[in-house]
Amino acid sequence: MKLIDFNSRPPISAYQPNADHLQNYRRVYRASEAQASGSLQDYLQAYDRLEAERVVVKAKDAQSTFGVKTSNEEVAGFCAEHGSRYVGWAGVDPHKGEAAVDELRYAVRELGLRGLNLQCFEHRLAINDPQMIRLYRACVELDIPVNIHCGINFSTHSLMEYGRPLLLDEVMVALPRLRVVASPPGWPWVHELVGVAWRHRNLYIGVSAVRPKYLAVAGSGYEGLLQYGNSVLQDQMIFGTSYPMQPIDRAVEELLALPLKDSVKEKWLYSNAARLLELA
Repeated sequence: MKLIDFNSRPPISAYQPNADHLQNYRRVYRASEAQASGSLQDYLQAYDRLEAERVVVKAKDAQSTFGVKTSNEEVAGFCAEHGSRYVGWAGVDPHKGEAAVDELRYAVRELGLRGLNLQCFEHRLAINDPQMIRLYRACVELDIPVNIHCGINFSTHSLMEYGRPLLLDEVMVALPRLRVVASPPGWPWVHELVGVAWRHRNLYIGVSAVRPKYLAVAGSGYEGLLQYGNSVLQDQMIFGTSYPMQPIDRAVEELLALPLKDSVKEKWLYSNAARLLELA
């Protein structure tokens, strides 16, 4: 079955998992990340082994809040070095105002990046904050999708509320042409996210930063993703391993083991993301 991994971080110095504000993530994901550790060569070979069609790697800019940045140039360079399998998305700092919009235009038009990545909790801004809306409007102008962190975050330097899925409804009503991937998939407000996605066909749910097997565990809070993702939302579900939060092969195996129709698994693993990335 074809694969697009929509959320992956290569093990290179440009990514900064040990940033101070993310230390609680390291506690939460300690066991899983220990199983995922490996070299860049291991990382590249994993996608060779799976014959992945595309792997989305994302920049981010949280300089104003936490002094960290994975630059657009570094992401574009990684993709150029390792071939067309790797698709880069831009990251800009919404606190930089119009300068951020200009940086996004440059990243798309000159560096060839294909989307925008915004981690609301790292910007300390809610999904519907006016500073975020400015960038969403730029995405519509540039005809690119945006990835918006949605649901819980584990940084105790920021607030959970910034990622509340219900806030997406206001955004989608104001900008009906905006294409959004909400990932991770909204926990503990999964049904809020399901409701917003059911209302707005341009909103995709990114199943990432969670072990897929937990979607089938009673009482986990993720069960709605299976119920609706196997039916009315089957065309709006996108899969990402979130490597190095978990091993790439294991995440794919667990997704394939879920009680989903085979035709739906194909959509989650490949064709929905292919449509978003305009590969098909």
